Amino acid sequence: MASPESMARYHGDQAAAPGILDFAVNVRHAHPPHWLIERLSARLPDLARYPSLDDQHRAQDVVARRHGRTRDEVLPLAGGAEGFALLPNLRPALAALVAPSFTEPAVALSAAGVPVHHVVVDPPFGLDGVLEVPEDADLVVVGNPTNPTSVLHRREQLLALRRPGRILVVDEAFADSIPGEPESLAADSLADVLVLRSLTKTWALAGLRVGYALGAPDVLARLTAERPHWPVGTLQLTALAACCAPHAVADAEADAVRLAQLRTEMAVGLTSVGADVVDGQAPFLLLRVPDAVRVRNSLHDKGIAVRRCDTFVGLDESYLRAAVRREWPLLAQAISEARPVANSGRNR
Repeated sequence: MASPESMARYHGDQAAAPGILDFAVNVRHAHPPHWLIERLSARLPDLARYPSLDDQHRAQDVVARRHGRTRDEVLPLAGGAEGFALLPNLRPALAALVAPSFTEPAVALSAAGVPVHHVVVDPPFGLDGVLEVPEDADLVVVGNPTNPTSVLHRREQLLALRRPGRILVVDEAFADSIPGEPESLAADSLADVLVLRSLTKTWALAGLRVGYALGAPDVLARLTAERPHWPVGTLQLTALAACCAPHAVADAEADAVRLAQLRTEMAVGLTSVGADVVDGQAPFLLLRVPDAVRVRNSLHDKGIAVRRCDTFVGLDESYLRAAVRREWPLLAQAISEARPVANSGRNR
């Protein structure tokens, strides 16, 4: 049986393989847009030099303009996940993680010896009920929209988690996949709120690792206190500036509208074959199906990968996560074909 540590380090890319129909990974497209590839290619001759301060400032300024912040409120990251790896530098005495949620914060904090308390939210996974967040938790981490539930929390619900002496960390890795980014805190200059963003999903840059943090300058300084020199490379800084420019943001917004419509169609289609789809808005769906392990294995045999969810605190093996893809009818058909096998196996 896998250890809790190995389960927490499991991610969707471990279910995917070359040639497989991949619903397990939430990267939006198969490859970056051509204009971005050209922009990155143009910087290849510069790789003999260390990343420059000019490149860093350029990237920070573009991100700052995108969110109405100042340069010193922007921290380029080697992927949004690096932000979680840096959280122990804030020296929290107790971290509260709203779950089910992305597992990397728990991994990083636990490895650093920080006590972690999971605040498990029951289905339908919203923050409408009473959250038993320890009052002495000086670090609270919550996703919005949350991975893997896809639930989008309201701004006021997030801000209600603030307390004197506490840092609220909001994982907005998928915020730009929701038209208008209605509940984002990215534009709010709050001394006790740290927002983490990723560009790898929207711009198909998972192999490059590009993201950023938004927060008060003193919080960002604490976050990077033990960070190595040159943590973000020239290509990452170039991608950051390119993908946060106005034309790119407009393209991402138009694509988010298309993605939202596709998500609605996919949710209806999967519901029609017996899946119980959690109401959400992210570019992936959390669904519950009878005999989910058998169904997942059947899908794998058919060359289709979905994300198992028993590796998330608060979920069990009956849940699966599927990225929004235009090929969703193939997934629905495969689930429909797998379910009779599951049902007959249960009735033996």
